[in-house]
Amino acid sequence: MLQSFTASKWMTESTFQLENTYCNLPEVFFSKLSPTPVSSPELLVFNEKLADEIGLEPSMFSTEERTQLLSGSLVPGGIEPFAQAYAGHQFGNFTMLGDGRALMLGEHLTPSGQRLDLQFKGSGRTPYSRGGDGRAALGPMLREYLISEAMHGLGIPTTRSLAVVATGETVYRENELPGAILTRIAGSHIRVGTFEFASLHEDKTITQALLDYLIDRHFPSLNYKENKPLALLEAAMEQQAGLVTHWMRVGFIHGVMNTDNMALSGETIDYGPCAFMDIFAPDTVFSSIDHKGRYAYANQPYVARWNLARLAESLLPLMDDKKEKAIEMAEEALNAFEDIYKSKWLSMMGSKLGLLVTRKEDEKLVIELLDWMHQQRADYTSTFRDLSKPELPMESAYTTESFQAWHVRWQNRLQEEKQGWDSSVTLMDSVNPAVIPRNHKVEEALQAGEEGDLIPLHNLLKALENPYQDGDHLIPYQSPPEASEKVYQTFCGT
Repeated sequence: MLQSFTASKWMTESTFQLENTYCNLPEVFFSKLSPTPVSSPELLVFNEKLADEIGLEPSMFSTEERTQLLSGSLVPGGIEPFAQAYAGHQFGNFTMLGDGRALMLGEHLTPSGQRLDLQFKGSGRTPYSRGGDGRAALGPMLREYLISEAMHGLGIPTTRSLAVVATGETVYRENELPGAILTRIAGSHIRVGTFEFASLHEDKTITQALLDYLIDRHFPSLNYKENKPLALLEAAMEQQAGLVTHWMRVGFIHGVMNTDNMALSGETIDYGPCAFMDIFAPDTVFSSIDHKGRYAYANQPYVARWNLARLAESLLPLMDDKKEKAIEMAEEALNAFEDIYKSKWLSMMGSKLGLLVTRKEDEKLVIELLDWMHQQRADYTSTFRDLSKPELPMESAYTTESFQAWHVRWQNRLQEEKQGWDSSVTLMDSVNPAVIPRNHKVEEALQAGEEGDLIPLHNLLKALENPYQDGDHLIPYQSPPEASEKVYQTFCGT
């Protein structure tokens, strides 16, 4: 049986008062239930900085209290956890989904008034488990903790990780694996797939309720728009174009951009078969289940637009009573996505080259460099960081005639910038990371963690805290992998 903390100071003080405004929506959107207790929980990783940032005051929590709460073995009095229902297109195929192994503990209000979801992953079966066991393996939960915190350090909108707790139980996949529960922090967990689920119901007031809730929570300025569903679509297009542009900037490949993995909070969510590109190749895919390259690096903006079209379809009944008119409005909005993304991408790539303001003709300069990188099999991260150094490294690729000619054109273009070389270097070093979570180092840390050694994980997390600042402590994590270290596939880990 689950117990309730009522006497402990940290549970009775204002530091841990959760709300569940999501449950004011129609009941089709959720199912209330409690986590399944685990046998021998052990707190492996706790994000002290995050807890402090969001006002959880970790100093008030004993290790035992943290462990019991974050394993789902104890639920504070007055809190009613719930699982969310949603649908989604997975690799283009529509599926009924929902939180099959996740539970929302509730919504935490930070000292600044920000509302954040606290969610468990791996906390047991739910009505949406579809035959699954509702549990999670330790390796994938450590991966999400590591990558989400790395993305935060890189300045990319993301869900965050508060803790990983080992359950003391075995999870059965292809092999026997140690089980774990991750506590995830997010602006919300409303997805494109949530709207797809809502639109399946004949009663359009269900979709309207979700729309109103999302706007109040994330887009309050849209309440003053005449056509709120159309305004939401346009705002989501800006939001998602910006997010994908960030991914492209650092060579991040999400790996599974299904519509249920597009969060309308604008955060990167669900770190399954994700990875960071070493050698620049637009068709790079790591996911073991992406056999046709649907979610390859270069395809990410196109998939984002495809996903947004599914959002538009879900909102059509609210845009206009006449279906033909609603389709026309949605298509007109969606047709603007390419220009929105291209503008953001060119501005971003210009900043990677030290250009404060980009021009249309700068696209040629960018494309020429990327083509050279592709031909030379150049490392994406290292190349851009090298460009801001006083002298380029003594590497054969930089001595080629094609690079030398490009370098002259780039230098001439920089001389047209009013801010000067030092300002260009500062700009470049602020957007080109000195270190990323390279796949071979991630796998090394995860393997050690599964074997009980968390030191490599903590060392890697430390190196990724300030990824734009050089330092000797980064050297072990900056080099591309040797041939024997390369990671060719990543796995969902569900």
